[in-house]
Amino acid sequence: MAIPILKNWEKYFINIDEGLGSSYERIVLNNKLKSICNHFNISTILEAPSFGFTGLSGINSMSLAKNGKKITLVDNDKKRIELINKVWEKMELPLTIEYLKEFNSLSFADDSFDLSWNFSALWFVDDLSIFLKELTRVTSQAILLCVPNRSGIGYISQKILGFKELKKYLKEENILPRNIKREMKNNNWMLIDNNYIDCPPWPDIGMPKEKFLKIFGLSWLIKKKEHIPMTIMDYYSGKDPDFPKKMMSHSWFEKKAPKILKTFWAHHKYFLFIPEKRR
Repeated sequence: MAIPILKNWEKYFINIDEGLGSSYERIVLNNKLKSICNHFNISTILEAPSFGFTGLSGINSMSLAKNGKKITLVDNDKKRIELINKVWEKMELPLTIEYLKEFNSLSFADDSFDLSWNFSALWFVDDLSIFLKELTRVTSQAILLCVPNRSGIGYISQKILGFKELKKYLKEENILPRNIKREMKNNNWMLIDNNYIDCPPWPDIGMPKEKFLKIFGLSWLIKKKEHIPMTIMDYYSGKDPDFPKKMMSHSWFEKKAPKILKTFWAHHKYFLFIPEKRR
């Protein structure tokens, strides 16, 4: 859940050090998006809202852009939009990004995008019903919605530690699977796939492990060693072409763990919808 990012998201534009957790998360997410795009022959993509709970903002769809997809982002912070644009310009990748104060109305024509999606961002939407009605209106083929796994040990621990901020800044009801499924069904979209995703061999603590263990008086468990910055941007820039391979070396747990274990350990869940008219 990583509630602190609500206040410190800007720091990642200064020092792009996302750590192992977010780096692994980005690669497994890239793989999922790639498979969806290949299956549905996707060309145009909307990510809205684009701000979620992970490191550097606005780069969730960058791998798709590098594969020739046309990307549009929607964000509700003008300063963040400016910084996101600079990151994409540095990578020499085309991007359309629009500012919306609220997400109740999307300024796009019907069926403007083949795929729409978001990652850990639905709880920033004021009204889930209105937003999903708009998202289905502007999308023609598929919608992917990724939400935190509320049954996960990491989520539960972060909720306890950040309960007041959760209630103040986020709409937790927006990430409840039953609410998402109900609203999508009301819009005549059917669920064709859902599962746990982002299930590495470490818990979803949402903060440096040193800080997490210190809270519980367990700092002695960590051996001090030199910190090595980690970011997927090194892969996108060509500096570290083996980055995906290195991240996927940790995927053995995600591939082999039984679903019952993922229920309590996976960091996120995804829901893939298509219009009922495709039946």
